[in-house]
Amino acid sequence: MEGADLELGELLTAAEAAPPGESVDVVARDLQKRFGAERVSFLFVDLIGQRLVRLAAAGAADADDTDGAEPIDLQGSVYDSVLRSQRQHVEPDGQGGRRVITPVTNRGDCLGVLEVTLQSADDTVLRQVRDAAHALAYIIVTDGRFTDLYHLGKRTTETSLAAEIQHQLLPSAPCCEAVQFTLAAGLVPADDIGGDTYDYTLDRDTLHLSITDAMGHDTNSALLATLLVGALRQARRSGCDALLQADHAHQALLRHSRGLATGQLLCVDLETGLCELVNAGHPWPLRLRDGAVEEVKLAVNLPFGVAARSSYRLQQLQLRPGDRLILLTDGMLDRGAAAADLTSVIRDTGELHPREAVRALTAAVLDACRGSLRDDATVLILDWHGDRRRPVGHG
Repeated sequence: MEGADLELGELLTAAEAAPPGESVDVVARDLQKRFGAERVSFLFVDLIGQRLVRLAAAGAADADDTDGAEPIDLQGSVYDSVLRSQRQHVEPDGQGGRRVITPVTNRGDCLGVLEVTLQSADDTVLRQVRDAAHALAYIIVTDGRFTDLYHLGKRTTETSLAAEIQHQLLPSAPCCEAVQFTLAAGLVPADDIGGDTYDYTLDRDTLHLSITDAMGHDTNSALLATLLVGALRQARRSGCDALLQADHAHQALLRHSRGLATGQLLCVDLETGLCELVNAGHPWPLRLRDGAVEEVKLAVNLPFGVAARSSYRLQQLQLRPGDRLILLTDGMLDRGAAAADLTSVIRDTGELHPREAVRALTAAVLDACRGSLRDDATVLILDWHGDRRRPVGHG
C-alpha cells in the first residue's frame, strides 16, 4: 500500500511539472510504466451529458484516429453504465487483453471515463487504475484553470456568443456531494438562449443555492443574467443572507435598467437543515418526501427589477433527512414542456442519484418538446441527508 501511495504522489508531481493540457499523457505514461498499459484515453462528458468526446494520450496507437472523431452517444453505452453506477468495468478486448473503463469523478461531478487496455488486470492493478482515475479528476479540475482544452472537450456543437456567456455564469461543476447533502443541476438551453442560470456554494455553516431566469432571449438575456448573477455573488461573498442578496440584485437591475428576472435564493443551515429562502416571482419548488411529490407553496414576491414599492420576504423551510427538493425554471413547465409528466418522473427517479434524476427530467422535457426548446429548461435537485457525522440519537 505504501508503494501505491508513493506512485500516486509521483503521478501528481509529474502532472504539476507537465503543461496543463497534458494531464492524460502524464497518467498514460504512469500506467504504461507500471502495468504496460496500452491505448490510454480520457472521454469527456459533453455540456448537456448526452455524448462523449475521446482524448487519446499523445503517442498512443489510436491518437491520430481520435482527431476530429465523431462524439460517442452516451445513452445505452457501456460508458453510460460506468458513469451511472460509478463502478469500474472490465471486459476482454478481443486481442487477449482486458479493456478497463473507470469513472473519472470529482466530488460527485462526472468528468468522464478513463479507458485503458491491459494485458493483465488483477485486483491490485484494477485498484491502482481506480486511484489513477481519481487523481486524474483532481488534475483535470486544477489544470482547467490554465487551459481551454477541457472546456473544448465538452463541446459537441457550435456555441453562440449568448451561450458562451451563459456557460461562464454557471458553476464549474454541476454536481456536488457532501456529508449533509448531494446536489445536481442541469440546464438545457433553448434554441435562442433564454437567460437561465443556477449557482451554489458551500461555506463552513451554510449551503447557498440560487436558480434564476432573466427575461428575454439571446445576448440581451445573457447580459441581464450576467448582471444578476454578479450582483448575487457580490452580496453573498460579502456575507449577506438570502434577503439581502435579493435586495442587492433587485437594486442592481433597477440602477442599470437592464430588465426583469425571476429567481429563488436559498440558504441552508448545514447543522439543522433549516432553509431560509426568497422567492422573486419564480415557480414554486417541488419536494419529494416519503414517496409523495408536492409543491412547496411559498409567498411569491415581485421579480427582480420591477420598479414598484415592494420588499422581499424571508421565508423558512425545514428540510428533513431523506427529503429531495427540486428547483425549476418555467422552461421546465411551460409550452411544449408541459406535456412532460414531471411529477411521475420525480417520483420514479426518487431512488436515483440527483445527477441521474436531473438527466431524466431534462430528457423528459426535451422529448416533450421534440428536441427544440422555446425557453431554457433548468433544474436543480437537492437531496438532504442531515449531518451523518453526528452520533445516532444525538439532538
